Amino acid sequence: MSDTTADTSSDAASADSGLGAIRVRRALISVSDKTGVVDFAKTLAGLGVEILSTGGTASALREAGLEVTDVSAFTGQEEILDGRVKTLHPRLHAAILARRDDPAHMDTLAAEGIEPIDLVAVNLYPFEQTVARDDVDERTAIENIDIGGPTMIRAAAKNHEGVAVVVKPEAYDAVCAELEVDGAALLSATTRHWLANEAFAQTARYDAAISRWFGMSYEDFPEHLAIAYEKELDLSYGENPHQRAALYSEAGARSHILSCVQKLHGKALSFNNVLDLDAARSLCADFEPPACVIVKHNNPCGVAIGGNLGEAHRKARACDPMSAYGGVLAFNRPIDKKIAEELHATFVEVVIAPGYSDEALAILQQKEPIRILNEEEKRVRDRGERDVKKVLGGVLIQELDDQPDLRESMEAVTQTKPTEAQWDDMLFAWTVCRRVRSNAIVIAKDGATVGIGAGQMSRVDSVRLAVEKCREAFGEAAADLLANSALASDAYFPFADGPELGIQAGVTSVIQPGGSIRDDEVVAACDALDVAMVFTRHRHFRH
Repeated sequence: MSDTTADTSSDAASADSGLGAIRVRRALISVSDKTGVVDFAKTLAGLGVEILSTGGTASALREAGLEVTDVSAFTGQEEILDGRVKTLHPRLHAAILARRDDPAHMDTLAAEGIEPIDLVAVNLYPFEQTVARDDVDERTAIENIDIGGPTMIRAAAKNHEGVAVVVKPEAYDAVCAELEVDGAALLSATTRHWLANEAFAQTARYDAAISRWFGMSYEDFPEHLAIAYEKELDLSYGENPHQRAALYSEAGARSHILSCVQKLHGKALSFNNVLDLDAARSLCADFEPPACVIVKHNNPCGVAIGGNLGEAHRKARACDPMSAYGGVLAFNRPIDKKIAEELHATFVEVVIAPGYSDEALAILQQKEPIRILNEEEKRVRDRGERDVKKVLGGVLIQELDDQPDLRESMEAVTQTKPTEAQWDDMLFAWTVCRRVRSNAIVIAKDGATVGIGAGQMSRVDSVRLAVEKCREAFGEAAADLLANSALASDAYFPFADGPELGIQAGVTSVIQPGGSIRDDEVVAACDALDVAMVFTRHRHFRH
């Protein structure tokens, strides 16, 4: 620690502070994440900056050969309560909070023999990483709630006119580069403001994570729900080209739309790309056999499983080749040369798969616009994750509708009982139907969709659309595909006309939630035509 207090005078302070640059003479460094901290401290020391530090950070800096002043020496108080109290001291916070342009503040520091701290580099106990572990106990979680760190960060950020605050290792290089200009150890007002904004965002995120953990530990829907988001990437545009947009992920979440995803090629993702990508990945993850999902405008337009990925892709595209043009495709197996050639022959916005052969990647990269994404591992949803929809002035929050419906919980309600082949087709159609926007109808056969009706105000219109889409896509072969097909509806049929329309086209098995006051009429209509019907007892609207 320096013997002199000359730099505490109001004249010296005001010369370097205010709206202009400040000179960094003394820095407090206390970090949980020690990435890059030694190099950062070396740069500061090389500029003549005195370094204060605590605990493990001080040890790491000393091991690197740096001279460090313990915070306890600065405050005159040893840490107590097993380190719970070490930086919560008036001398330390006075050194941070004193206004450099206020003569009374600076005179107080001089009278108390307190030297100002010009830079605070602090990051926090890893609370979010700790509570993300499945085996964490409450005491461990509580001990990872940082108290002194956020207090120092907020103090420095509040007084950013005279103090710089650094909360992320990623900022070290930029800060050092500015300090090293002419060896002057100066930081501009613009940089300090930027750093303060980042600091307040960091403490807000930290408190939100703690609040969320406490709230969700005791209530599914707590009275106060604090959620922090951090920008994942800028998007090329929003729903329309004139709208700017960015993708944010929930801070502290273990999984999000681009978790475990590497972009290998192509243009920047757009707002609509991200929406469709989420829909495609979510549905594709529902299948164990080789599967292909094609999404357009946030609805599946072709889905299939097969003995191999190539078969699944061809069956999925055949369902609605017109809509598949410019679609987002998800696969659950690596893409080979043959599939890449098929994709290259048409227009694809985005393709995501768990790997690509070298030949496949070379073929796909021939087209500059296509976004090629590599799914390095499957997403795992966080415990307590909720579905959030924005409305004017607020949000609607509900549990995720992502639990599969088991065959054992379903009931065959007609006299005609489904065969195993019909069960297979119905369960496949039901899996797809859950991901289609309401009113949703899916017609499927042999592990592939052959007609999808989505987003209609009338359920019978959705049936009509699904049948028409099949006939449009397959022409004369549609009759054979519709014969003995399965039809799934995301909600109950209020009248018998919906199933009857599908049955007239060739459907011989129907799966739906049931629950209409006219269920008996609908079941009777199926019985009259020897058609099997299954009630799932679960509705799956997707507005």
